[in-house]
Amino acid sequence: MKFEEIQKLWTSDCNIDETELAQESVKIPQLHNKYLIFYSNEKLRLKTQRFEHSKLVKLKKEYYGGKMSQEELEAIDWEPFQHKLLKADVEQYVDADENVIESKKMLALQEEKVDYLEAIVKGLSTRGYLIKNAIDWKRFTEGH
Repeated sequence: MKFEEIQKLWTSDCNIDETELAQESVKIPQLHNKYLIFYSNEKLRLKTQRFEHSKLVKLKKEYYGGKMSQEELEAIDWEPFQHKLLKADVEQYVDADENVIESKKMLALQEEKVDYLEAIVKGLSTRGYLIKNAIDWKRFTEGH
């Protein structure tokens, strides 16, 4: 699910109808379940992306370190690296590699998505208190 879609959904779901507080209270478990499912799925995607990133970094270290055979290069459709690097310079080349940078961007986006969903799930656990306070305030202002 795209980050923007989650944000749009939450923008709609986060509103509390002050005229239907009892109904809003009943919706809390459904909202919690909905966003907990999103959170779990996105967290699993994050773990998968971390594993894939680690594999990519390992391959790139072997590539820039000159440790890949011609067969390995052909299997992943990479051209041979034409330079000899010092061991200390390999990390710098890996960090500047376009595929690694793109993988880091995807990881950062996924981490942001997971953090956002985690905040929603935590916020939903306090939603009942917010509704109770709104009901109490309404009673107080109406003189009940």
